[in-house]
Amino acid sequence: MKKQNDEPRKRFLALDTSTAILGIAVTENGRLLHETNASGERNHSVHLLPIIEQALQATGTTPAMIGGIAVGLGPGSYTGTRIAVTAAKTLAWAWKVPVAGISTLQALAWGGLAAALKQQVEPSSAGEPAEQEPAGTGPDWIIPLLDARRGQAYTALFAADGEHAPRRLEPDAIRLMADWVLDLTDRLKQAEAEGRKPRAIWFVGETLLLGSGESAGPLREAGNVHVVPYELEGRWAGYLGEERLQAGSDDLHSLIPNYTQLSEAEANLRRNGEGSLNQ
Repeated sequence: MKKQNDEPRKRFLALDTSTAILGIAVTENGRLLHETNASGERNHSVHLLPIIEQALQATGTTPAMIGGIAVGLGPGSYTGTRIAVTAAKTLAWAWKVPVAGISTLQALAWGGLAAALKQQVEPSSAGEPAEQEPAGTGPDWIIPLLDARRGQAYTALFAADGEHAPRRLEPDAIRLMADWVLDLTDRLKQAEAEGRKPRAIWFVGETLLLGSGESAGPLREAGNVHVVPYELEGRWAGYLGEERLQAGSDDLHSLIPNYTQLSEAEANLRRNGEGSLNQ
């Protein structure tokens, strides 16, 4: 008779396909065991499951050792996000483990700031000095950016103070970049008036959305602004996912991507439907 394995399930699998990077991580007790970051957004559906299998083999991890699966819900690529969510739900059901959704933008913010601090990158491509005096005494602000086309970005606002996951200040949403910079400038002025001005402001991710940097002019005048190009790494989805799973899980059947907007096909279908009702 086989002896049952009563060892606690301590390992966690995290996956995110919301961006051009397919990120996979296996973590245990806040420690990264394995990470894969593969580029090629159009091939995520082809490579996701083989890469997951490789990650499990590389760490000697069996399904019986997995305590939960975390998945990036986006926002980001409409099709890409669905790929990871579908895979996570399928594996969670097959392995009988909990599943939890995490914000791709929060993982991007955490990883972007960590990469910037580690590499001591220059604050922008505009020829500014590598070192700037802190603008204030409050926690750093992190603004992750993913291109949503037509002058828009998938973005949010987080505060970071220490090595923990960034704390959310504004929700994930699709925003016009020009309006978003003005909103951030107004918020910065308010924070300064209240004595909470951030030490530094970090734009991370697909920072080409800022163009030549002139669009961030109002913020540059008021704060210590850093612009850091960065691609999501699986480890940050892993760290964030492990924290999320230890705090609780989502309902397997109701977990859906965070699209923040309708796909073009859905929008056209809805418009056509409304038109037919009005005829």
